[in-house]
Formats: sequence, C-alpha cells, structure tokens
Amino acid sequence: MTYRFRAARSFRKALAKLPLGQKRSAIHAFQIFKKDPFDPRLRTHKIHKLSAAYGKTIYAVCIEGDLRAIFYIDGGTIWSVDIGSHAIYRS
Repeated sequence: MTYRFRAARSFRKALAKLPLGQKRSAIHAFQIFKKDPFDPRLRTHKIHKLSAAYGKTIYAVCIEGDLRAIFYIDGGTIWSVDIGSHAIYRS
C-alpha cells in the first residue's frame, strides 16, 4: 500500500530539539519508513497502553538506542506523533 505521510506539530517540535546526530539517524530511519513502515530494521511494534488511551492503534519504531518515534495510521495516511526516548510512551 502507498501511504501519505504527515507529521503532527508535536512531532516536528520534538524532532527540532534532538541533537544533530539523532536527527541524522531519524532522517535515515525515515527513508526506510517511507518505503515500508513495517520494515524489520525499524522493529515496528504496537504500544498497547497508548492505543487503549487514544482508541486507535499506536505504533513505535526504533531509530537508535533509546530513540523512538510513534505514529498511527488513518486510512491511507500515516501520522507521526512524537519522537524521543521511551518517555514518549507515557504521553
């Protein structure tokens, strides 16, 4: 399936605050993500607590170390919601 990609303001703000090295890692991961958000290299997984809280399936991808990005799928659009450490799971 071909997806459209959108980023919430919260994602853009969090991305802007990352150190340069993590931004580079995020850009590299996004290149993979655009081709296939479920590529095994991203270790995409559901975040059950957030999914229950928001009433939609929330996923996370592993970018590097403790750096994660969370997103959800709405029809043919993927919305990136946040990026940061595991602490974003408690949003």
